[in-house]
Amino acid sequence: MIRSLYLAGPDVFRPDARARGAELKALCARFGIEGLYPLDQDVPAAIVDPGEQARWIYRANIGLIERADAVLANLDFFRGPEPDSGTCFEVGYAVARGKPVHGYIPEDGTFAQRIRQRHPQAIGADGVLDLHGWNIEEFGLPLNLMLSVPAPLVVGDAATALMQLARRGALPGGPGRASATSAA
Repeated sequence: MIRSLYLAGPDVFRPDARARGAELKALCARFGIEGLYPLDQDVPAAIVDPGEQARWIYRANIGLIERADAVLANLDFFRGPEPDSGTCFEVGYAVARGKPVHGYIPEDGTFAQRIRQRHPQAIGADGVLDLHGWNIEEFGLPLNLMLSVPAPLVVGDAATALMQLARRGALPGGPGRASATSAA
């Protein structure tokens, strides 16, 4: 039973990152679970060296993943035709620790189709290879197999993913705990 979720994703880079975190945590609360958002923790003011700040953030986020029952990851493309690399690391870390990971993406389609649709400039003239002549992975999955296989993906947003988890009975209160209207 999932009672807490680490909320992974590039949302922490948004101009309204803290407000977005509050929205995601409120959404989790409507489903009866605790949302753990990376920006809930502030780097102590005494840590001024950027490298030390980065190490502190890393340790703090790992601590939140350790504390969470599972991870909910925004795996939308970020700054190009791949998900955020930090989010990918967090997904891998959680999987390695045996924690369930659930992801969401905004549109349907295979990885190659999604790249062609959203980032056509990344595709070579033949439509099969990228601009550098490298293969585009095509296993019929929405993302690279190392994300798609261990992390069930839903098409939609965080609310859609939480509704699916509720329908599966993975959240407190069992199937159907929150309706689509209460999760909006």
